[in-house]
Amino acid sequence: MMMNLPATNNSAVGTIRLGDIIYERIVAMIADGTFPVNERLPADGLIVSRKGSGSYVRQRPDSSVLKMVPVGSLADVQRFFEFRAGLEAEAAELAARNWLPADKERIMTALQRIEQCLREGRLGAEEDQELHDAIAIATGNQFHITARELFRPHFAIGHSVTRSLSLKRTAEQIRNVQDEHAIIVEAIFARRESEAHDAMKRHILNARARMFEGV
Repeated sequence: MMMNLPATNNSAVGTIRLGDIIYERIVAMIADGTFPVNERLPADGLIVSRKGSGSYVRQRPDSSVLKMVPVGSLADVQRFFEFRAGLEAEAAELAARNWLPADKERIMTALQRIEQCLREGRLGAEEDQELHDAIAIATGNQFHITARELFRPHFAIGHSVTRSLSLKRTAEQIRNVQDEHAIIVEAIFARRESEAHDAMKRHILNARARMFEGV
């Protein structure tokens, strides 16, 4: 599914930019070992800059991430995570302010469904999305709900990719993701608005980073 997000230049919406394709090719070459770790290379979040020396490959991502998104769209997936970080942080803050008993039940049900998926070793992408949907509903603001419907395919790709990769991680790493959910939910139910905001933003940015965790 193509990530039809607006381009930042004058190109038409949905156009695959040359820079995005190049970016994806570099990521692929890092993933397949063409550019080994510690190789000097100009790239993105997979590298570390050393003053006076250049930029070097920092870690090798799981190559399967490239199979989960259409050619040329990986950069847009990354951009959408950046968009989500702001949108969903605000949603968590509003949910902490406005949730009602029905929202609490909906959020807890979604959280428990994810927990059940973890116990059974299932992907849990839909259950993960249900939790985030429930938080959007708890805002009491129809625009947060509409945004999730409008960009549902984009949200689905993000949840599917991160959940799929999590199945390849250690039990401790998988538990850490669920712990992030629990921290968000706890802050929401305690009506700690700023804490819910910050916890959700960390969670989304962590999810973005987990796409490029080393194998």
